[in-house]
Amino acid sequence: MTAKSTVLAQLVRVVASEGSDQPLPLRLSKAATAILGADGAAITLCYTETTRLTVCTTDEIAAKLEDLQDVLREGPGPDAYSTGRMVRVALGEREAQRWPAFAAAAHAELGPVAISAIPIQPGIDVLGVLTLYQLPARPLEKEPTVAQFVADTLGAALLRDGGLQEDMGNGPWSTQAQVHQAAGMIIAQLGVGPEDALALLRAHAYADGSSMASIARAVVERRLDFSLEDDSRATEI
Repeated sequence: MTAKSTVLAQLVRVVASEGSDQPLPLRLSKAATAILGADGAAITLCYTETTRLTVCTTDEIAAKLEDLQDVLREGPGPDAYSTGRMVRVALGEREAQRWPAFAAAAHAELGPVAISAIPIQPGIDVLGVLTLYQLPARPLEKEPTVAQFVADTLGAALLRDGGLQEDMGNGPWSTQAQVHQAAGMIIAQLGVGPEDALALLRAHAYADGSSMASIARAVVERRLDFSLEDDSRATEI
C-alpha cells in the first residue's frame, strides 16, 4: 500500500477499536499517536490571540503541556499555528530557549520531553494544532511529510462542513442519500456510530483528493471497503 493508504488503514483501525464511548477527537488523537510513534497527543483549535480551545488530550502529560502553553502564551503550538509549519523540539536543547518561560516550566516538570506541534491545515487556513510528545525524547517514527498528512487528515475528519468536501447537508438529494447509504455500510463493516462513519468518509475523501460524493459512491458500489479484516481492504478494490 502507499503511505496514504497505510495511514488511512491505521486510522480506521484505531477509531473503530477504541469504542464509540470515547469522543471522536480523542480517538483521532490516539490514532495519530499510534501512527507516528508518539506517547501522547492533544488537538487544539481556535488558536488565536484571545481564543484557544483544547478539544482533547490523551493523558495528563499532554494536558500539562497544553495548559502551560495556554497560561504562558508561548510554546511550539502557538508557533506552529502562526507559521503554518511543523515545530519539533526537545526540551533542554538550546532551540527550546526561544520560549524561555514554557521551556523552563515544562522541563522542570517533565524532563527532556520531545514535542512535535503540527498545524492542522486540510484547506487554505490553519484550523488548529496537533501536538505530540515523546518521553524520553526520541525521533518520530514517520517523516515530517507523513506527520503533516496525518494532522491534515484528522482535521478533515473533524470538519462537519468546512467547504472542503460535500457533506450531508449539501448537494442534491441523490448525493445526500448516497452518503447516508455509504455511512450505513461503514457502520455495518466496522461496528462504529454514524458520526464515526461520516468522519472516516471525510478523511478518506481528503486523503484521496476526492469529494464525499465520489467516495460514498465507491462504497455503495463496493469498490471501497472499510472492513478491518485486512488493511489492504481499506483501499479501493
